[in-house]
Amino acid sequence: MVALSAPVLDMRLGFADAGNEPESATSRQAYDLLAEGFGPGVNGPLIVLAQGAQEQDGAEVTEALAATSGVAGVTPWQPLPDTDLATALVFPDSAPQDEATSDLVDDLRSETLPALAERTGATYLVGGSTAAAEEFADSVSDRLPLFISVVIGLSALLLMFVFRSVWIPVKAAILNVLSIGASLGVVTMVFGEGMFGVPPGPVEAFVPVMIFAIVFGLSMDYEVFLVSRMHEEWRRSGNPVRAVREGLATTGG
Repeated sequence: MVALSAPVLDMRLGFADAGNEPESATSRQAYDLLAEGFGPGVNGPLIVLAQGAQEQDGAEVTEALAATSGVAGVTPWQPLPDTDLATALVFPDSAPQDEATSDLVDDLRSETLPALAERTGATYLVGGSTAAAEEFADSVSDRLPLFISVVIGLSALLLMFVFRSVWIPVKAAILNVLSIGASLGVVTMVFGEGMFGVPPGPVEAFVPVMIFAIVFGLSMDYEVFLVSRMHEEWRRSGNPVRAVREGLATTGG
């Protein structure tokens, strides 16, 4: 179980796109043709928005964006009429689901655009579907440890209250975490790393949360059913061996 859980440490969250569809799908064929003809980044361009930038800053901004590592091309700076806003499209040299594209979004937000903001006095933002998916995945990743801790903690307290035991909830929490970790490890190996010929890519960002919440809840339910049946048999016979055997035979299946 521990070995199957190990790939979870390398799990990368994101969202599927047309590149994950079967090769027979017309949307996948269009996706591949666009990537072949114009580069993989054309399927997920980044939108850079500037607020407060002057028209003369356009050349400097475009040059700085184009010089960023991982950028394949930048469209001309486009001021929006009657506003202090301007936009440009940035095309990565990697596909929307590649880890390199995520690194590019981080580099733009942490290095390239803050340096431009200091020089021009404008505010720069990075948007687009690819950047939005990256933000959502990061938010889920950041909150997942707290979510897991709350679910395990509340479930353990409930079992402790029901069975008046410390070891039963501890055992249940450890085994349930191992089983869920193994499930997510298999998901990572198949869908994240491309085992069995599946196109590799990020795991859907909501999958770990849904799997953990549902499977852990069901596991705790059956923990209550199983141990309760053992307890009933123990009170009836006073024989702990018989209680465990009958509980497993009656409820385990």
